[in-house]
Amino acid sequence: MPPILPPPPGPAGGPPFGDWLWQSLLHGTQAGVAVLDTELRYRYVNPALARINGVPAAEHIGRTIAEVVPGVAAREDRLLEVLADGVPREVVSTGQTHAASPHPTRYWQGSYQRLTDADGRVLGIGAVILEVSADREIQRELERARERLLLLDAAAVRIGTTLEMDRTCQELADLLVEVMADAAGVDVLASGLGEGQPSPPPDTLRLRRAALAGRPELWAYAEGFMKPGEYVDYRRGSPVPRCLETGLPVVLNLLPDEELSETTPRAEEVASYRAAHIHSGLIVPLSARGDQLGTVTLIRAGSSPGFDDDDVAVARALADRAAISLDNARRYSREHGIAVELQRALLATPGAPHPRIDVATRYLPAGETDLVGGDWFDTLALPGGMTLLAMGDVMGHGVEAAVEMSHYRAMLRVVSTMADRPGQMLRRMDAVLSAAGTERPGTCLLGLADPLRGGAWFASAGHLPPAVITPTGGITLLDVPPGPPLGADLDGEYETVYVPWHPGHILLLYTDGLVERRTEDIDASLSRLAGLTMEHATGPLDALLAGIVRRLAPGAAEDDVALLAARARQ
Repeated sequence: MPPILPPPPGPAGGPPFGDWLWQSLLHGTQAGVAVLDTELRYRYVNPALARINGVPAAEHIGRTIAEVVPGVAAREDRLLEVLADGVPREVVSTGQTHAASPHPTRYWQGSYQRLTDADGRVLGIGAVILEVSADREIQRELERARERLLLLDAAAVRIGTTLEMDRTCQELADLLVEVMADAAGVDVLASGLGEGQPSPPPDTLRLRRAALAGRPELWAYAEGFMKPGEYVDYRRGSPVPRCLETGLPVVLNLLPDEELSETTPRAEEVASYRAAHIHSGLIVPLSARGDQLGTVTLIRAGSSPGFDDDDVAVARALADRAAISLDNARRYSREHGIAVELQRALLATPGAPHPRIDVATRYLPAGETDLVGGDWFDTLALPGGMTLLAMGDVMGHGVEAAVEMSHYRAMLRVVSTMADRPGQMLRRMDAVLSAAGTERPGTCLLGLADPLRGGAWFASAGHLPPAVITPTGGITLLDVPPGPPLGADLDGEYETVYVPWHPGHILLLYTDGLVERRTEDIDASLSRLAGLTMEHATGPLDALLAGIVRRLAPGAAEDDVALLAARARQ
């Protein structure tokens, strides 16, 4: 073969460097260097390229790349382009050579340049090749890390949008199907047997299937063996209990029927799995703050690949993110139940009114956070056929306000036996509260209703005025002068006002949460109530109160809402 290039001149025009310099450069570099002729056959390889290919240098000569390393996609088409137009090219090739390597797929970055003689005749291609497998793996790991961060960002936005456990589970299942599974299910530990559920069989673990999601082509099969809300009993030692016991993911790739039947809660489901072309599963635990909450099961079917380590890492990251939201929802549900029971205990059923009066009440907490508060109502049957109607609002929200509210109710029941007019009752309550130095003043409206004589007496301690609803549905606000709030240690009088109470008319007491809006004056708020016309005002009082709430507070109220309606029986 003629020389590719003449030897370079020596320094300062001296004699050319000897062959020892070329040998030192080509043999000492860690880059693979090769010369290919116009038929892309090796004419020269340096020791580094021989090591990369795992083939002695002499065995390269006269052979093509495909003949020397058939496991490498060398992109000969790009090399032919270099020969044709003389434009140097950077080419990435992949595959495996005969040399051992820790990389499952190897990558080489090659720089290819056409070689010519002094007359411009094309002699072949010169190549300098560097292995970049490690760099590629680092790049892929960075890309995977970025994808995980993006998924976690998506999870932060899409999972836990409410404090409902099943909704949170469904959001997780939907996201998993969107990004990495053909179907996904979330099972949570069952807190009890469930309504109408028999005890679980011995040596089983019962979970409740809180959510399911899947691609449309799987639903026709899934409906036969997976239903949201059902209770599922897993045999001890099967994958789901094992995942919960160890806290580690369980990968089930390409299981034969015999092993698949051991993983399912019911062996007869195997046929349905196979009909749906389900072949692989991944189970990851749901745990937060040291508590096991349940498991997430991911399924792949058809042409989807089995689950690998990257899938496990992503599924665990999403499950861990969702578990925090799920635990928050679980704690909220528990606290919600406690708060509701507390409110029921503190705001107990009002006392029995006089038999000739129908009474209905309604209470709505403010929003979804403060489930107990200071709004209260009561009715008490008094001597002479009269009934005391009470509506109050203790300052603030939460348990402290609710407890103080119970004190107000208890105090009213005591002072009602010591005075015969609403104004006198309020004065006694205010004196006791001011002497005790209560930290939570409150408003109160008392009405003494007399169905036999057709009248009522009202007195107000800073409360909004009562209203009368006529049989035709019109609403009129009553003029009851407000005295100072109870327990505020303010001087003032509580004036008792008499109003007629005609047959069929309804007395309505309420708290400010029904009408007040932060953006408007209270007079405008009261005018909105007075401007209503309620249909079916002669019907059941419960339905009437529901209609008032629907008209005035259709969404989440800004404050607690309490209402009391009373109508004399004909």
